[in-house]
Amino acid sequence: MDHDGGWSPSDGAKAGNERSREATTWTTTADDRRATERRPAMSAPEEVVPIEVLLVEDDPGDILMTREAFAEHKVRNRLNVVSDGAEALAYLRKEGQYADAVRPDLVLLDLNLPRRDGREVLAEIKNDEQLHQIPVVVLTTSQAEEDILASYRLHANAYVTKPVDFDRFISVVRQIDDFFVSVVKLPPRAN
Repeated sequence: MDHDGGWSPSDGAKAGNERSREATTWTTTADDRRATERRPAMSAPEEVVPIEVLLVEDDPGDILMTREAFAEHKVRNRLNVVSDGAEALAYLRKEGQYADAVRPDLVLLDLNLPRRDGREVLAEIKNDEQLHQIPVVVLTTSQAEEDILASYRLHANAYVTKPVDFDRFISVVRQIDDFFVSVVKLPPRAN
């Protein structure tokens, strides 16, 4: 659990590990076996469908690390990158050079961007009838409480502070990817 008492993607893995340890101490009775026999078989897990992710980031190092995390972890997910807020809105609205862009299933948004600040981009996305349902994860270096509060006031779906350590950064990006691919049911992609 995170420090505010909410759930984080890593909590599921921790809980699963705890359950696994507990499961080794369970005993099975005849009644348990009969109850298990009456239960319908669980269906096969759904196939994981790759998602389109738009990374809005101006730092070349963070772009490279995010690309590496996606490449190593989920090759099928497509990561598209724009480097400023104005470009992000043009991409999302399919304007100019982005007329044929595929609508993203998830936006990873830095706050400190050139041309249009990430907060402005977030506000425009969440106030646009065509875009507001796209989940937006703020992925930024800012740990300022006012940035966190403002982002959630603007309806960010999550706020994640970028770790400075390479391995931790890769791990965080993988957890975001896992959460939005394996756990969350995303809205259908609109054209």
